[in-house]
Amino acid sequence: MRQNMIQYLLQELNYPASLFSIEKEIKLGELRKRCDIIIYKNAIPWIIIECKEPNVPLSEKTLQQILRYHLALPVPYLCLTNGNNVFLFEKKDEQFKEIFAFPK
Repeated sequence: MRQNMIQYLLQELNYPASLFSIEKEIKLGELRKRCDIIIYKNAIPWIIIECKEPNVPLSEKTLQQILRYHLALPVPYLCLTNGNNVFLFEKKDEQFKEIFAFPK
């Protein structure tokens, strides 16, 4: 799933490959976790993308996972996908609101 998302971002949205970090390790307290994809803008983390297998439903549990990543790596955009569904969120006024297209 991760490779499909990367190809979509590269080929369809023309995001430069040089802005991607794949399986980036972050620290959550004493835990070390890995973000599937982080996209940078002006050398600052911009989007966190969490990819699940198609048979894994996107649920409150997966949402909480990416929100924990956001605590360690605050970004203005979050994305959850399992290939069947894609949920995008933008942080505005200290709240996440669903959006329906990736930022340019």
